[in-house]
Amino acid sequence: MKEIKGKFLTGSLMGHILRMTITGTVGITFIFLVDVINLFWISWLGNVKLVAAMGFAFSIQFFSVSVGIGLMIATTAVVSRSIGQGNRVLVRNLATSTMIIAVMTQVAVVILIVIFREDFLWFMGAKGETAKLASRYLLFSLPSLPVMALGMSGSAILRAEGDGVGAMLVTIIPGVIAVFIDPFLIVFLGLGLDGAAYGIWVSRIIMATIALWIVLRTHDLLARPNINQTLVTIGPYFSVAGPTILTQLSTPVGNYLLTGVVAGFGDSAVAAWAVINRVTVLSFGGLFSLSGAIGGIFGQNFGAKNYLRLGMTFRDGLIFCLGYTAIIWVVLLLLTDLIAKAFNLDDEGTKLVWVFTHFTPVAYIFSGTMFVACAAFNNTGKPLWSTMVNWLRDGILTLPVALWLSGVFASSGVIYAQCLVFIIVGLITTLWGLTYVRKLSKLEGI
Repeated sequence: MKEIKGKFLTGSLMGHILRMTITGTVGITFIFLVDVINLFWISWLGNVKLVAAMGFAFSIQFFSVSVGIGLMIATTAVVSRSIGQGNRVLVRNLATSTMIIAVMTQVAVVILIVIFREDFLWFMGAKGETAKLASRYLLFSLPSLPVMALGMSGSAILRAEGDGVGAMLVTIIPGVIAVFIDPFLIVFLGLGLDGAAYGIWVSRIIMATIALWIVLRTHDLLARPNINQTLVTIGPYFSVAGPTILTQLSTPVGNYLLTGVVAGFGDSAVAAWAVINRVTVLSFGGLFSLSGAIGGIFGQNFGAKNYLRLGMTFRDGLIFCLGYTAIIWVVLLLLTDLIAKAFNLDDEGTKLVWVFTHFTPVAYIFSGTMFVACAAFNNTGKPLWSTMVNWLRDGILTLPVALWLSGVFASSGVIYAQCLVFIIVGLITTLWGLTYVRKLSKLEGI
């Protein structure tokens, strides 16, 4: 039981990318579907302040979820490399240790955000009853994050091993259950935002249970917890997780800053922004999933020193980005009016949705290719490169460009700014990534 064969070391790379990304897309869609369903039923209560409160809360929750995604990417990188090396005992020990570290990290994040949640809301521009509602929702929902960390870590381990279907089931089953339980809690029981928070708890508990079951029962990829092994793992784990978390945090920082700009145009604009954020994660879930799915492919082949396959993986990832985004663009154009009506948006909100569906998909072509480059960096020992380009995009360029264009186009300028910055930084990062993997490919056979 000492050897384990990496599934990504042989076979069609595009086949691996399609299989892992499609199953991952379904999985990640259902993670965010819970939040979309909550927002949908809240919007039908007819109170714009409730929708705006969820918009403000989302910007703060985004920080904690992004930490979780960073931990998940690090888990995939560490475990997939060990799988590439072929040592099953090492794989099981690392899988257990990374899961424990992820849970404890999220505990610390929850404590920090809960304590300072009202300060975060104030700085973003939330006021009066809207701020109180958002604060209460965060207090009820945030403590479920360590539970979600179990589920996300389990999903990452399954992706590192190559079990895309198992990783998908970890998220799809809780999402299906949420479709039924959320309206019951929010509308039938009349719990409103509290019901939305309770629904998140239920879905995350189910997610963690399924993840542990598949990782343990199907693949036997968890060893008995060992404090010494966990302590030894902390250093190598955070050498990847530290930069990766910093990378992932750039996106919520950018969203947080943009929400503050949008807040200057009133609750209606914030409500529309809340809808756009949810539609974004649903529409482009395939690209978000690609960055995680392709990471395992990069990691296994890098661990096995199959450098030529790294360049081929990068190429196929770019092809996937172009095809996927083109399809999503057409779908969004057709659904523009339906999205605005489904969430009871007013004229201003409808205008923002129109701008989003018509222009954002173009920017996400370059955002997707940037994800591929960052996945290559993260899984081949260069995670700080990903950190640098993401913070350039979200932490440095986004706010000044948004302030400039919102002064010209009002609230729509925020979306135009996001698109412009995504295209510029995405193009630069993609060219950088291509150059890097080509250099690695030349090492094949040396």
